Amino acid sequence: MDNKPLLQERPPAYSPAAQGAGYDYGQSNYGAIPAPQPGFQPPPPYPYPGAAAAAGYAVPPPTSQPNYSSTYTIIQQPPTTTSVVVVGGCPACRVGVLEDTFTCLGVLCAIVFFPIGILFCLALRQRRCPNCGAAFG
Repeated sequence: MDNKPLLQERPPAYSPAAQGAGYDYGQSNYGAIPAPQPGFQPPPPYPYPGAAAAAGYAVPPPTSQPNYSSTYTIIQQPPTTTSVVVVGGCPACRVGVLEDTFTCLGVLCAIVFFPIGILFCLALRQRRCPNCGAAFG
């Protein structure tokens, strides 16, 4: 077993009446501002700005403000135009959405030249707007 003694010494009490009996917890005025030490001189007060002339400093003479006219100019900037770009939107009417269609030549190439012809069919697609009928190739 270990050589630790059991609780034979009691911990200090929490009541203020029993403070003097056990450990010394310090002074009761903890956190109070201490008295100044002997021989301490507080710093001299900050002089008022009007007293600077008396101390030998030259005060500059007051200057007048520049005379501005009472007219003013308002500059109006044109409002910024925001445009919403729809991906796949029709550039002609800007309303419809382009649809892919296969051309007759593309379908014919896909049938005649079967394995490679599918690439020709995809390359010969035509994009058509259902709103205005414009075709883009």
